[in-house]
Amino acid sequence: MINTQLWTALVTPMQSDGQIDFDDLESLVRRQEKAGNGVLLIGSTGEGLALDDEEKKAVVEHVTELKLSVPVMAGVGGYNLETQKQWIRFCNGLELDAFLLVTPLYSKPGPVGQTEWFTALLNGSEKPCMIYNIPGRTGAKIPPSVFREIESHSNFWSIKEASGSIQDFQAFREAVPNIPIYSGDDGLLPFFSAAGCRGLVSVASNVWPEATNLYVQKCLNGQTESLFPLWKHATEMLFTVSNPIPAKMLLVEKGLIKSPALRMPLTTSELDSTRKLVDIDKEIADWYSQNKTK
Repeated sequence: MINTQLWTALVTPMQSDGQIDFDDLESLVRRQEKAGNGVLLIGSTGEGLALDDEEKKAVVEHVTELKLSVPVMAGVGGYNLETQKQWIRFCNGLELDAFLLVTPLYSKPGPVGQTEWFTALLNGSEKPCMIYNIPGRTGAKIPPSVFREIESHSNFWSIKEASGSIQDFQAFREAVPNIPIYSGDDGLLPFFSAAGCRGLVSVASNVWPEATNLYVQKCLNGQTESLFPLWKHATEMLFTVSNPIPAKMLLVEKGLIKSPALRMPLTTSELDSTRKLVDIDKEIADWYSQNKTK
């Protein structure tokens, strides 16, 4: 199975007219490769639900053709089962390493419905699958019983826990102790690490790939003394308005993408100023400089 400790939930860079910027996409992916981070494409940070099928196909094809030295995962999210199965069949034919499967949106299924949904997707996959608990976006938690029901499936590789609840994390650990769990919350990684977390699926690593990698290493090694309160403030800055608005705006400030363009209903108008983002960016750079050789 895949042992990568840090996955970057990559933004999808766009031109000012809203079309995907494939030059910037390649540049961002290469930065992650240089840092040794796995790449998650077209998740919620990548605005996957705002892209049409042809755009999603173009993104994953473009990245997989780069033959990266780090693993690549594709998001699977929506509410129509057949559509998701078709997407998985398409991706099975590409050199992807894994899928991220999320609870069906809006419908708020119970444990039986979720078990059947995930089983159908796992059955269709030819790659390891990470299952994503994010009730703040889907409207429904994944109960621990669902993980117990699918634990023996050969394609069930890991869990991404992003409910913001340490209690939920602990309940999942107890329910399926042999399944790796990744934090989906950058700021909670120090706490999840103490409870046996395997790694992080990160937004912060979009803008700080090397520094976030070091942050993950320190968390997993229990070396958290240098992390507070800086990393708490830094990750909060990236969620002052809906993700990925702050991340894209800071990437523009850093000269790493040309435009902060988003797909509606997301808009840069939600964020009045990038001053605090620029300030925290400098603090993270200073922290990395001071800690990278320790």
